[in-house]
Amino acid sequence: MQYSTFKYPELDYLQLIEHLKGYNYPRDRITKLLASGQLIRIKKGLYVDPHSAIPYSKEILANLIYGPSYVSLEYALQQHGLIPEAVRVITSVTTKRKKRYHTPIGDFDYLHLPERYFSPGVEYYAIDSERGYMMAGPEKALFDMLYLHYPDLEYAEIEAHLFENMRIEEADFSRLDFSKIESLLASCHRRSIISLHRFIKSRSRKNENG
Repeated sequence: MQYSTFKYPELDYLQLIEHLKGYNYPRDRITKLLASGQLIRIKKGLYVDPHSAIPYSKEILANLIYGPSYVSLEYALQQHGLIPEAVRVITSVTTKRKKRYHTPIGDFDYLHLPERYFSPGVEYYAIDSERGYMMAGPEKALFDMLYLHYPDLEYAEIEAHLFENMRIEEADFSRLDFSKIESLLASCHRRSIISLHRFIKSRSRKNENG
């Protein structure tokens, strides 16, 4: 079987069974395809066609491997061009407990975020007319980063942390639209988020005053 007949390279078990319904023993066929490398098993019930003419999306797979979840933190910040480092692990946020998946195509990390902080600032990124994935916008990815990795940052530390430690360019930071997550910034009592909110307001006042 030529796997270019699959419309898209990310496949779940039901899609595979439907595609192989002409075989008497489709499960045995899946086993053979896995053994021959024509199919890669990401986790139970989730597969990738490595020979597809369309490249598979690690972001789509991250959404499917463990959910509810969306891509965020270091990976999203790098995708948005806010941090310079290449990020190999696909980092996501979930309302469930934290987890790491080691797969043949890379590692996928999931960190827990309380449900009340989960949805605002998350956006849908289309790959084509039928495929896409959920990922934090740049503002939400920064919120998640500070909330989960740097919870105790004081106001006096926040500027140096953003521009020196994380190496975010000030011009890029100035282009962010924090109104998208104002409800989160205003309601979250974690020290680093309070510091970020105060810093944003301070910069806004300076810009208004010239």
